[in-house]
Amino acid sequence: MTLIKSISGIRGIIGGVPGIGFTPIEVVKYTSAFAYWTKKTTGQKKIIIGRDARPSGEMILNLVKSTLLGMGMDVVDLGLMTTPTVQIAICDENAAGGIIVTASHNPIQWNALKLFNKTGQYMTAAEGAELFKYDEEGKIEFSPANKLGTYSKIDDYFKRHIDKILKLPLVDAEAIRSKNFNIALDSINSSGGVAVPMLLEALGVKKITLFNGEPNGQFAHNPEPVPENITQICAEISKGKFDLGIVVDPDVDRLALISEDGTPYGEEYTLVAVADYVLSQKPGNTVSNLSSSRALRDITLKRKGKYYASAVIGGEGSGGVIYPVLHYGRDALVGIALFLSHLAKSAKSASMLRANYPNYHISKNKIELTPGIDIDKILNEIRKKYKSYNIDTTDGVRIDFDNEWVHLRKSNTEPIIRIIAEADMESKSELLAKKIISDIKEINSFREE
Repeated sequence: MTLIKSISGIRGIIGGVPGIGFTPIEVVKYTSAFAYWTKKTTGQKKIIIGRDARPSGEMILNLVKSTLLGMGMDVVDLGLMTTPTVQIAICDENAAGGIIVTASHNPIQWNALKLFNKTGQYMTAAEGAELFKYDEEGKIEFSPANKLGTYSKIDDYFKRHIDKILKLPLVDAEAIRSKNFNIALDSINSSGGVAVPMLLEALGVKKITLFNGEPNGQFAHNPEPVPENITQICAEISKGKFDLGIVVDPDVDRLALISEDGTPYGEEYTLVAVADYVLSQKPGNTVSNLSSSRALRDITLKRKGKYYASAVIGGEGSGGVIYPVLHYGRDALVGIALFLSHLAKSAKSASMLRANYPNYHISKNKIELTPGIDIDKILNEIRKKYKSYNIDTTDGVRIDFDNEWVHLRKSNTEPIIRIIAEADMESKSELLAKKIISDIKEINSFREE
């Protein structure tokens, strides 16, 4: 399987043949290109690095560190870390950029370099193209012995991150403490097993039960926090002991919630619930990606806001909460703090809160990309077939029908086409997704003939 290069960084399966697998050669190659691009565009040398807990992480992080030093960069190593904490550290340390070694929700055999610019945000498409161009043109030059970079470590960035969250006006630690919540947490045996309990304790939560909490990288289940992968913690919560369940992915940028009866909120409704709370305290607008539920639009309009590209809160329907007051990155930690504040102040159970929101049903499907699939042709043919409907081609193809929508896009993190459909009934969303998948197969079969 070939490497995936996108705005989400460089990722692939560990080992194999250079140029195809994610090998030490790729790590050095793209880390040095990133260092060269960073120096050229910012004139600065400080780079923040960190990793999640997967077994290949330490090996790759050592390669990243050595390569950056060889490029004359000054490395600040945060060690076992979350993606949002690295993003915050880039800004706090006035760094030129950052790299975290994590393949996020991908299975254990994967790893990746997530690359961030000096603002602590993912590189733009134009920035990424420039970086890859430097690599392809062979312009990269390592530093001589007297100009190697420096190395230092900072061990307290989880605390710094949490301190910033506690200072947010909408985070009400007193209200949370007064409720004496009993919370179950599944941290998938990664960095969330350290960061999330620290956050909960700082918020005054005394009763915390940790499932899969050893940060050894041995994922107890598929790490994507969707309902089919979190059955263990849901079964435990259904016994009636807990007020809320929390699930994070390996690098803690995605957040899934579970009601007190063991029913998953659905990752789409993490952002909906948090946005509802933020809008109730600070009226404004919201924004999300094309694959996110219409429920966010509905609660925004109900709160007299607008749903488009200038927002007080936003994110992705995959459980990614972006709260700009803190930083411009998906952050499960701030999502937890805001949701618990919402839950504490509402005087309702988690399931009662969930029942307040528009009840859409989303169907998430995927087709594995093979050499016989021409993704550009498929998207173009789908666009032409449904040209009488409202179509958005910002990211793939999204088709809005009267009360339903479907979105097709090539994944930035896996070799797949994603097909996401939403309707007011589960049967409708499933039927719409199946219809589009059938269209794709028909288009591809004509190509093969």
